[in-house]
Amino acid sequence: MYWGKKVATLVNEIQQAGSYEVDFTSAGLPSGIYFYRLETEGSSTSLGQIFVETKKMLMIK
Repeated sequence: MYWGKKVATLVNEIQQAGSYEVDFTSAGLPSGIYFYRLETEGSSTSLGQIFVETKKMLMIK
């Protein structure tokens, strides 16, 4: 079981504003409830504002 353990990092780079899609391969992970977190940090022109959101994902295999 995975309790509070990071299982993947999907994107860890600076990107331009826009819409993006990322494929997530869950091979090797059991069905269950997972939490995913989105973090952004604004540029110096937006006073370095930070946005963080955590949501639940139900994975059923």
